[in-house]
Amino acid sequence: MGVATITDRVATVLVLAPAGRDAQIAASLLAEAGMTCLSAESMAQFVERLGENIAFGVLTEEALRSTDLKALSGWISAQPSWSDLPFIVLTQRGGGPERNPAAARLSEVLGNVSFIERPFHATTFISVARTAMRGRRRQFDAQLRMQALDDGERRLATALEAGRLGAWEFDLATEALTTSVTCRSIFGRGADDTLSYDELISTIHPEDRERMIDAVRHTIETGQDYAIEYKVVWPDGSLHWAEIRAQVYRDGHGRPVKLVGVSADITERRRLEEQQRQINETLEDRVTKRTAELEEAHAAVMSEVAQREKAEEQLRQALKMEAIGQLTGGVAHDFNNLLMAVLGNLELLRKHVDGDAKAVRLIDGAVQGARRGASLTQRLLAFARRQDLQVGPVDLHKLVTEMEDLLRRSVGSAITLQSEITADLPPAEADSNQLELALLNLVVNARDAMPDGGTITIRLDMEDRAVATDVLSAGRYLVLSVTDTGTGMDAETLRKAIDPFFSTKELGKGTGLGLSMIHGLAIQLKGALQLSSRPGQGTTAVLRLPVAKPSEARETAFPPEVPSVGPSQESGSLRILMVDDDALIAMSTVDMLEDLGHSVVEANSGRQALGILEGGDVFDLMITDFSMPGMNGAELARKALAMRPHLKILIATGYAELPAGAELNIPRLGKPYSQDQLATEIAKIVCQS
Repeated sequence: MGVATITDRVATVLVLAPAGRDAQIAASLLAEAGMTCLSAESMAQFVERLGENIAFGVLTEEALRSTDLKALSGWISAQPSWSDLPFIVLTQRGGGPERNPAAARLSEVLGNVSFIERPFHATTFISVARTAMRGRRRQFDAQLRMQALDDGERRLATALEAGRLGAWEFDLATEALTTSVTCRSIFGRGADDTLSYDELISTIHPEDRERMIDAVRHTIETGQDYAIEYKVVWPDGSLHWAEIRAQVYRDGHGRPVKLVGVSADITERRRLEEQQRQINETLEDRVTKRTAELEEAHAAVMSEVAQREKAEEQLRQALKMEAIGQLTGGVAHDFNNLLMAVLGNLELLRKHVDGDAKAVRLIDGAVQGARRGASLTQRLLAFARRQDLQVGPVDLHKLVTEMEDLLRRSVGSAITLQSEITADLPPAEADSNQLELALLNLVVNARDAMPDGGTITIRLDMEDRAVATDVLSAGRYLVLSVTDTGTGMDAETLRKAIDPFFSTKELGKGTGLGLSMIHGLAIQLKGALQLSSRPGQGTTAVLRLPVAKPSEARETAFPPEVPSVGPSQESGSLRILMVDDDALIAMSTVDMLEDLGHSVVEANSGRQALGILEGGDVFDLMITDFSMPGMNGAELARKALAMRPHLKILIATGYAELPAGAELNIPRLGKPYSQDQLATEIAKIVCQS
């Protein structure tokens, strides 16, 4: 058996060496084709050497027939959801069940397998090997896309928090009320508290309760937008003001189904309005009482006018900030829609001017500008509100162990990465996501300090500090250190190492913020970062974190694994229904799809799309925008699936995540997207069928 190398993340092709002369010939052909091969002397060693760095495996039918395949089958079943390792089996009787009944059993065990009948031609073998390698690359591309989608969802959640907007949905049939954490906080509830419709009504001040109930009834009966402000009594007895806005959503028969809306805390705004009202009343009283005393009345009026102008300015600022918060969530969607039309057309235009260097340069410049616009949108949402650390017990042993593959790929083959971890360590009080970034940053810094290669050692231990220092309190600490054998630093450089924007790297290779951010993280977690180094003797970075309290000792570092999905496939030519109410985006996407070789039918609304489906046309895939008037993409998807349960659907949206009430287990593609991203998502959907 043997392993071949792919650049970047996939490294090697694994070949079972004792499998005979054909396996040795296969390994030689792979080497001649520029692929790195790793041999295994037995099936046990073959399974032991399997990993994410393996491009595909090469085996012979004879070796599989005489070997227990339980270990290999177990490894294949345990792959992560994005991974489906390809196998090439050399056989004497082909891979069809008519000539080789054993091939069916091997297909069930190996899953993603290709059979090559011996004797085989070198060109045939290399072609199958390269196909397997391309499939493995696409698997890693799919993993990166999944991570990008997760990042987008977190950005939208940040935007909603920045605007202090609470989302809610009220089912008219069951009177079930669904609320976000921010919405519950507006009514004085905590993140883990519940808020039913009856509980919400009970929180409304008695003076406003009937008015609120009548407003809800009026909105349901007339279909008019629901907009109301009322007083809310929190559980602690304090009085607050809430502003609620919503719309009625109706079913296909026009019957009201639910209310969907947002809520905002306007206590400060109402305080300013009350202050303004009191100022006006005071002004009128003073003018009436001091009419006879003109000079004194004039001074009083001018003073009151000044106070009024100041209060009005404060009120305008409060309203302005509230409006900005409400609009923030829509900025990403609208701006990304514009960028979608620009980037899509530029990408297609570039294919038609490959021979014109000047035109290519101008198009590339326009593409860079559009992508900077997308980056600007992301920054707007990211910096809208600073997020708190998600602190909890973290199993550092597990965190370091599960990051080893990522760290090895990050440092490259010229550097040896080793770890020394003490067993049975208690969890640390930390933020697992930020801690992963900190460890990766320290390892990358160590790598950059060893341009000619070397060794990086990660150590994990625990220490008890009986005496407090200026930096650390007395107590138990987990000690995570990263040591390299690189160039080291002199005393002056070491003293400045954690200063913001200080970097020893050449211009453009570093921001100078890595160590300072880790230092700030350690301080926030009530720990410390310590650096030690000498020129020519390497550097050691030591991160101390407090041990989690026993009552909080629960695992929070990693989410559960997602079950594995089926093998990757080529999408081929598909018949696609494209739905978007924006003509520019629809035209751009249709052109990209047709350029990919697909047959496309365009619809400009959800109702038009349903009409096409009712007409009996057969489609392999429907791609729909989410935000459309009359019927959004989620509603269209539900109705389309009711008509055709096996129809594959892809939702394209400029939102980082879909609003409340749009929960569907349907793939999503974020705008703006490129033709390659569109093709990748289509291939993923086809592969899952």
